[in-house]
Amino acid sequence: MQHRVFSQQQIDNIVDELKITNLEKATIGEVLLIASRLEQKTGIPFIRMDQGVPGLAPCRIGLDAEKEALDRGVASMYPAAEGIPVLKEESARFVKAFLDIDISPVSCIPVTGSVAGSFGSFIACNQRDDRKDTVLFIDPGFPIQKSQLKVLGIQYEEFDVYKFRGDGLRDKLETYLQKGNISSIVYSNPNNPAWICLTEEELKIIGELATKYDTIILEDLAYFGMDFRVDFGHPFQSPYVPTVARYTDNYILMLSSSKIFSYAGQRAAVVCVSDKLFTQKSEALARRYSGAGIFGPTFVGAILYMITSGSTHTTQYGYAAMLKAASDGKLNFVEETREYARRAKRMKDSFERYGFHIVYDKDIDRNISDGFFFTIGYKDMNCGELMQELLYYGISSIALSTTGSQQQGVRACCSRMSENLYEVLDSRLKAFSLDH
Repeated sequence: MQHRVFSQQQIDNIVDELKITNLEKATIGEVLLIASRLEQKTGIPFIRMDQGVPGLAPCRIGLDAEKEALDRGVASMYPAAEGIPVLKEESARFVKAFLDIDISPVSCIPVTGSVAGSFGSFIACNQRDDRKDTVLFIDPGFPIQKSQLKVLGIQYEEFDVYKFRGDGLRDKLETYLQKGNISSIVYSNPNNPAWICLTEEELKIIGELATKYDTIILEDLAYFGMDFRVDFGHPFQSPYVPTVARYTDNYILMLSSSKIFSYAGQRAAVVCVSDKLFTQKSEALARRYSGAGIFGPTFVGAILYMITSGSTHTTQYGYAAMLKAASDGKLNFVEETREYARRAKRMKDSFERYGFHIVYDKDIDRNISDGFFFTIGYKDMNCGELMQELLYYGISSIALSTTGSQQQGVRACCSRMSENLYEVLDSRLKAFSLDH
């Protein structure tokens, strides 16, 4: 392997130093540490495709609104558990503007990032009905959510959607739902890590089955509107962003500011609970919390408040201002984030030039969109082998096996690419191909 950037010994030393027991099964955090440590020790830059962090400047509108809130002195006051009125109102308006879904402001609850939103949602959904104690993942997916269930001691099942697109999704889902123990179904759309997008027909299938089996859908919209094959950037007019909320009342939508507004550092998100679910009474919740057992108030007061005691006061004002600007048509966040599609296209071209292939390449009969993530494979290498081999050439990624995927390859994130790194990426992929 004469063209490697880093030697076997260098990698082994860092793995030993960081006490990583199995490099081929390394988590996102562990890969991140390996790449960072090698950069520090050698001064050689990595092509960082590991962590999905924003690669654009944070939205100025949010920053200014937070500064104004600080100047008004809100930092001295605890935020209400249910959120400030302006954020709740702007969240409901944003959902109407870009999803064409009617929801009440009371049903929109700020959380400290979607990670806190999913953590609380798992608890509420699994305690809502004593017969339903298991979460179902439509994979591949975000590994952190499964880690949350391990912390909570909640069971889960999972399947890779790769072979079950279109009509096949219904039969696959019913094999799980017929057991009667599925409390909720989780997926991201667009998908992290594969960037596949569920079609309207697939969302309809999911929604119909959620109603039939009284299961809650947790729809993670972290990459809201970022299927760049369609222009979703115009409020209150079609095309609207696809959502399961058109087909069932059993939903919780998770809307994060991290990617669409490049606001990850402020941990701002909103969970939008359907009005019907928000007001639904649960005997199991009433028994557990000695209250009325109404889903929404229990979710907010007995669960979310126990996790973070509300969402940071100033951040709520910042998020509200960004949502308002988007709904007013003054901030086209889709156009702002389209830069990720341009980066992904250039990176994919380089990988394919040197013998790599896109693993999740289709939405049934359409090529997937270029966007924040994509997946790559190389010949007959398995996930761990490819992830490890790419490290030797100064390219960090995560193995698809850590995301619930049954396919062989790695996840690549384009957010940290810059103009000066495309030539570096190309030369390293050429070196990789020469050695393999």
